Amino acid sequence: MLKNEPQWGYWCECWTEDLAEGGAPELRASFDAHSAPQADRWVAVALRTISPALDADASDEAWEWLYEGRAETRRALLRMQPCTVSVTHASTRITWTIRPVVFLPLAHQQGIELPACAYDFKPRNIH
Repeated sequence: MLKNEPQWGYWCECWTEDLAEGGAPELRASFDAHSAPQADRWVAVALRTISPALDADASDEAWEWLYEGRAETRRALLRMQPCTVSVTHASTRITWTIRPVVFLPLAHQQGIELPACAYDFKPRNIH
């Protein structure tokens, strides 16, 4: 039984990429924001938190977005456009992505028997 109707929101991710090694980007964190301010605040808090550890150029990139780019990001999000914020520290690129999405409500599972197909899933041990 659905608890709510689908709701617009934003799916936020933080990726890192080692530019020296040329490997694939790695997902570091994700967040479901329910408003544009909540989405850009997630990026802002992350940038403020890591900025003291960044090299001078990356710190400048971070603070430039915080002071100049954040307002444009918020306007784009309010127009339901995806946004990307990146800084490059040494050989690591850190990228935050924010995409508008529709969150689908899920059935409440407490005290409810799961459908039979739920028991067919067998997690694989990947080591």
